[in-house]
Amino acid sequence: MSIYKNPFSRAFWRCAAGEVKQMKKLTFAALMIALCVMLGYVPSVPLWGGAEITWGFLARSVCAWVCGPVLGAVFAVAEDLLSFFLTGGGGYPFFPGYTLTTVLGVLIYALFFYRQEMTIRRIFLAKLVTNVQNVLLGALWSSILYGKAYLVMASGSAIKNLVMLPFQTVILVVLFTAIMPALGRMGLVAKQKGKLKW
Repeated sequence: MSIYKNPFSRAFWRCAAGEVKQMKKLTFAALMIALCVMLGYVPSVPLWGGAEITWGFLARSVCAWVCGPVLGAVFAVAEDLLSFFLTGGGGYPFFPGYTLTTVLGVLIYALFFYRQEMTIRRIFLAKLVTNVQNVLLGALWSSILYGKAYLVMASGSAIKNLVMLPFQTVILVVLFTAIMPALGRMGLVAKQKGKLKW
C-alpha cells in the first residue's frame, strides 16, 4: 500500500476514486453497511443530560478509514437508506437532510483517516468535527421538520454531543488500535508500528 497522502492533493483524490473499482474495498464497504444495520439494533448507552452512545459511528468511521471519501460517500447513502427502511428510522421520519448528515460525517472521517497516519489527536479532531456538524445540521433539520427554534435545538444538542465526545473518542481509539494490525496485514490500511501516538 502506498504511503500517506495529503487530503488536499490530487493524489489523494485519485486514490480515493480508484477505490470504487477495487472489489476488496467494495466488499468491505458492503460488510460495513451490514454492520451498521446490525449496530442499529444494539441498545444505546445512556449518559448524562439525555446524551447516549449509539454505535453506528464505529462502522462509518472504519469504512471511511479504509474506503476513503468517494466510496465512503456511496457507502453512506446506501447505509443510511437501508438502515432507515430496515430499522424504521429510530422514531425519526425519512428526510434527505439526515442522509446528507451521514454522508458529510463519513466524508469528514475520510479526510482525517484515509491514507493518513493514525494518531489519537486525529481521532479526537475527527470526532469533534463530526459532532459539531451533527449539532449544526441536526438542529436545522429539526427546525425544518418540527418548527422548533434553531438555537434552542442547537444548544441542547451541543451539550449532548460535548458529553459524548470523550467517550466516543476513547471507544474509537480502542477499536482502531485493536483492528489496525489486521487491516494492515490485509492491505486495507497503511501499516503502523507500535501504539497510537498523540
